[in-house]
Amino acid sequence: MMQQKTVTSPSSQPLPVSWNECRQRGWDGIDILLVTGDAYVDHPSFGVALVGRLLESRGYRVAILPQPRFDRADDFRQFPPPRLFCGITAGNLDSVVANYTGNGKVRDFDAFSPGGDPWRGEEHSRASRRRPDRAVLLYAQLAREAFGRTLLVLGGIEASLRRFVHYDYKQEKLRASCLTDAKADLLVYGMGERAVLEIAERVAAGDLLPDGIAGTCRRLTDRELHERLPELAGANPESYLVLPSWADIERQPELFLDQELRLDRHARARSAAAVLQRQQNHWVIQYPAAAPLDSRELDALYGLPFSRRPHPSTPDIPAWRMIRDSVTIVRGCSGNCSFCAITRHQGPQVTSRSRKSIVDEARAISSAEDFGGTISDLGGPTANLWGTGCAKGGCARHDCLYPKVCPHLQLAEPEFLRLLDEVAAVKGVEHVFISSGLRMELLLKTPSLLRRIIRHHTPGALKIAPEHTDPDILNLMHKEPPALLRQFVETCRRMAGELGRDIRFSPYIITAHPGCTERQVRQLIHDLRALDLQIRAFQDFTPTPGTLSTAMYVTGLRRDTKKPLVVPKSASERKRQRDILEREYLKGTPPPSPRRRSSKR
Repeated sequence: MMQQKTVTSPSSQPLPVSWNECRQRGWDGIDILLVTGDAYVDHPSFGVALVGRLLESRGYRVAILPQPRFDRADDFRQFPPPRLFCGITAGNLDSVVANYTGNGKVRDFDAFSPGGDPWRGEEHSRASRRRPDRAVLLYAQLAREAFGRTLLVLGGIEASLRRFVHYDYKQEKLRASCLTDAKADLLVYGMGERAVLEIAERVAAGDLLPDGIAGTCRRLTDRELHERLPELAGANPESYLVLPSWADIERQPELFLDQELRLDRHARARSAAAVLQRQQNHWVIQYPAAAPLDSRELDALYGLPFSRRPHPSTPDIPAWRMIRDSVTIVRGCSGNCSFCAITRHQGPQVTSRSRKSIVDEARAISSAEDFGGTISDLGGPTANLWGTGCAKGGCARHDCLYPKVCPHLQLAEPEFLRLLDEVAAVKGVEHVFISSGLRMELLLKTPSLLRRIIRHHTPGALKIAPEHTDPDILNLMHKEPPALLRQFVETCRRMAGELGRDIRFSPYIITAHPGCTERQVRQLIHDLRALDLQIRAFQDFTPTPGTLSTAMYVTGLRRDTKKPLVVPKSASERKRQRDILEREYLKGTPPPSPRRRSSKR
């Protein structure tokens, strides 16, 4: 358990976002300033709100600087230098993902900005964006300019997934660690509550540059690393993992796949070994991951007195409107899809909130004057991993769903049904939906839950994510084989018929994934039509930092055999695959019949 003494927050008043608001509270300074690329929404679905409220509950004076200007340091200078540290995050999304499509086109909508407008004023230029590209780098530079030697701590998903050599799809190149590029002092990776509390506690006690904190990375010079190696190695020289260096990967890009495979194994095993990587002039050292919060700690975190609303200065935030009446019930994911960074960031170990905590939050939502009667989502990275556990107590693989569901995975069907009953019984609640992702193979193993979801908890259409239907592409994606989709659709339709209900599906599809050809897109269309499925959501594969699919995209090598594979990289190749779907499926023009699949595949 987190041992720091809890100081209960006096109200659900949002944290201050300006020095004037701090002074109105009678403060003569601040302990911690949190800088974010998002507008500030005091809701537990927003990372900076979670961390800010947690620090506040421990008695620290915390202010938030949302979406500061990045052409000058004036917004930073309105605050005095924070006493303990300045924490910097790009927001709930990587800033490049927020600013550009997977094909590098500028987005004209930002759900985390006021009114969805990504621009300041009428001018639409890079300098007028509310959120800069590679935000943690620019914010760190401005914080250093404003606050001098104040401790700078990077965190959030952008910093977490860019902590080692990574690919930037807007610049179409590999980049060094954002920790060394930003010249920051520390980087918190993963879900950072434990690390952030320890940083605050140790700096408050006089440790001006705390070292060795679980869940953090530091920059080290050659001399500093040389001094640390005996301590890191102890009696076992294999107690630390050395990744290929930035220079080595520049010379041999195929080493990038080797790096990502090593990091994947290391993270899933929850290894106690430190990780080292040489950058340009420094080393990055990653200390072992912090232990995940347990259920009681997660309950306490989500039970903090959030106002559940945007700050009054920016009331219209589209992302908030989408999630305002949702409840996060689970954290972590053991699915390990190649194209997804959730396992790398949140971790492979699943932690579930208690039924009481979830029901209490539903009561808080329903008590709001403007509550419309619908809990929009009981969810998380994978909603129906809630309540699951391991009969063995855990393993080094943490790969519970591929190539089939692990026999040691314990499901929680009766408990989930009871959870749905209790939330539905909350006064004022008329509908309870599950809008987050659901794993089809788990639903087939929990038929009573599946039946209940079809009957009462599906918001219009049942969202499923087959991603593709080609067995080789699914293998590269680390996804279940294609027969599962047919079994699932047929089971759902049979159940819906027995219940006297219609059922619609909303399948999510990825085109242009490494290994995917135009022939396979046509096969995908053929397979979905055979199941009478309408494509409602699809996108080109986006090579975001921190995924094995991105490593395959960069190197042109398979994750399993490291043999070459086709990678649609150019805009024209990716567009042709997208056009096949739009022209031949969405617009109803029959595609040519696909060739019969080889029995050897």
